[in-house]
Amino acid sequence: MIKAIFFSIFDVHQGPKVLHQVPADSIAPSPGSSQTPLFHFPSVSSYIIPRPEFCSRLITFCTPTHRILSQPVCLPSTSYPRNAYTFSIALVLDASTPFASYATVTIKLASLLQTLEEQSRFLSRDASAPDTGKIYALCEILLEDLNNYSESMIPIDDSNTLNIKLFPTYPPPPPLHPHHVPLSTVQLESLTDPNWDLTMLRVLPHINGVNSVKQISLLADADYKLVRKAIEHLLYYGCLLLLDIFSFSASYAPTAELVSLVEDVDMQDECARYVALPSIEGSATVSHASPINGLELVELYLKLRQGQTVKSYYIENSNIMDKLDVRRFITFGVIKGFLYRVHRYAIATSQISRGKGERKIRSRQKPNRLPNVALSTDDTDSDPHLLDLERFLDGTHCFDEICTELMISEQELMTRLKDHDDVQIICR
Repeated sequence: MIKAIFFSIFDVHQGPKVLHQVPADSIAPSPGSSQTPLFHFPSVSSYIIPRPEFCSRLITFCTPTHRILSQPVCLPSTSYPRNAYTFSIALVLDASTPFASYATVTIKLASLLQTLEEQSRFLSRDASAPDTGKIYALCEILLEDLNNYSESMIPIDDSNTLNIKLFPTYPPPPPLHPHHVPLSTVQLESLTDPNWDLTMLRVLPHINGVNSVKQISLLADADYKLVRKAIEHLLYYGCLLLLDIFSFSASYAPTAELVSLVEDVDMQDECARYVALPSIEGSATVSHASPINGLELVELYLKLRQGQTVKSYYIENSNIMDKLDVRRFITFGVIKGFLYRVHRYAIATSQISRGKGERKIRSRQKPNRLPNVALSTDDTDSDPHLLDLERFLDGTHCFDEICTELMISEQELMTRLKDHDDVQIICR
């Protein structure tokens, strides 16, 4: 939130001077005013109106309680006293407020005022008293609109209009991999526009919480890099969540966060509605009361454990799970954070040993000399499928990633792994 906006100039007689300020007396109180300013202007005036070398650059600094953003402008011309006109419009925020989006607003304001001054002497010819006139009105409208609506449109004259918008700044999205499954958190169809990016429009119909990023690129018949960029864009704005590929051969286990489901009755009701299978009568979907209560849901989640596949879990609890959507049941727990996926990784001990040996051989070779040592005698006779698989056998690639990259099923992956005598599978 913006605490104040003020406009200052370099006065040829008084030096740096605040001409207009909103709210009144917030920066430079008038004589007789009892209001305490947000900061002591004379002590920071050299940053507000600096030397010409520092003009036309964004300047941001902090006092103990506030942050000031400004971009001072110096316009040299013989028509001005001392052959230059120096001004600055500055925003004052709380010291702890993220200021990236406000920096863009500050730069745009300075650029607009510079253009107006160059075109028509809009600033230097303004003879209004302090805290009156067009410049003061501009500051006043900006403060109110940006704080209340995060945008402002102000007509300056017949040919100039100020359009300012505060765009929120979000943290960078999590890393996106081909095996991740995006799940929408909003109605994406309601946000679309015919003018949207073509790749985005082709991708949206395939985001359903089931298809992985790689599958989406294939279904949309679009380049994977473009699809990834589109999904990262939606992730940045919080329109998607990332899940793992759902499979009945996967394993899940509860976390300590399961206590939140135990204590929160509203979450139990939400879960019951989300996981219940709809009843179909004719061609219409009929909603009935949930076939399961909160206590039963908690007991079901507690029965999940490492080493047990979803398939075996479903068979053991088929009397209740027959009434539920299994995928939604698992997905709800992952989204809320009280379930985690137990991934499987393949690691080949011989590959690790060979990798160490290769590094030792390479370290002994002289620079710019081709190696004359045969690192492997049977690589040329190996099955190409096994060679593709070997690069994933270092214990850092989960089964979902391997299957997605090689475009094979988990059953086929296990068959290929049996051809490696020294492969161990770990779960974590």
